[in-house]
Amino acid sequence: MRLLLWWGGRAAISAATLLGVSVLIFAAVRMMPGGFAETVLGPFATAAQKAELAERYGLDQPLAAQYWHWLSAVLSGDFGTSMISRAPVTDELTARLPVTAELTLFAIAVALLAGVPLGVLTAVRARPGGGGAIGRLLSGLGVSVPEFVLASLAVFLFSRYSLGLRAGGHVPLTEDLAGNLRAMVLPALVLSVFALSATARTTRDAVLNVLVEPYVTAAVARGERPVSIVRRHVLRNAAAPVVTLTATIAAYLLGGALIVEYTFNLPGIGSFIVQAITRRDYAVVQAGVLLAAAVFIVMNMLVDLVVGMIDPRLGAEAGGN
Repeated sequence: MRLLLWWGGRAAISAATLLGVSVLIFAAVRMMPGGFAETVLGPFATAAQKAELAERYGLDQPLAAQYWHWLSAVLSGDFGTSMISRAPVTDELTARLPVTAELTLFAIAVALLAGVPLGVLTAVRARPGGGGAIGRLLSGLGVSVPEFVLASLAVFLFSRYSLGLRAGGHVPLTEDLAGNLRAMVLPALVLSVFALSATARTTRDAVLNVLVEPYVTAAVARGERPVSIVRRHVLRNAAAPVVTLTATIAAYLLGGALIVEYTFNLPGIGSFIVQAITRRDYAVVQAGVLLAAAVFIVMNMLVDLVVGMIDPRLGAEAGGN
């Protein structure tokens, strides 16, 4: 019963957070310099032309009325119509979702498949002079360097020299698998640098904390093989922070994908939102940011559930036992 109440409280907090995000994003897009009429009609449009356009899209209404109209439509599942293409925003986002999903999943796969083993390896071999400082330096660089720097550098190098990977453009997965991979590998690798570094660092710290636990010492005393100790006693107990980080990274990658998609000219949701911002397409920006916030909140709730299953002690704490 306590666990159900806890989940109910989390759901209520999540709903309140989404409501706050909706207010902030609605206010933010209205505060951007240069309105929709100025962007679409240009600097030489008359006041009458701007007023006509504002009336057509309801932008002449009070902000509170505009917000309530938009929020009511969102609650009924309607994200509105793009003010540029005149197509439903849901259809626009759905058409671009496969590109963003493929890019994000590719980056997460690289981060987990390379970051977790690297973190475990550096932890079990940690000793003075064992290269730990170099590992921390590399992970620090990977976390610190922004995506736009890495993406710009990658585009320059792979465009200037024939290095085997395509820098820019997109080939649908359903049309040409090899061409799709050639176009997606480089953006995914750029996007995964932060996630890989953070995963390796977090895994290393988590494993180091578990290695000093008494049950690991007891396993060593019993003569168990190092591989068996890591597999049976270390990985599961060190998994909780890695799972939590993975959810945070997945939400972060959605934001990073925006920059990478735009730099590599990929037709995903991120580049679509960037174009919408430059064109003051309010409906698309509001829907994109609200959906990203919803994904972040839902993933965090799922992480709480998964972490509770991995480590029952954390699940009991959440339920108040």
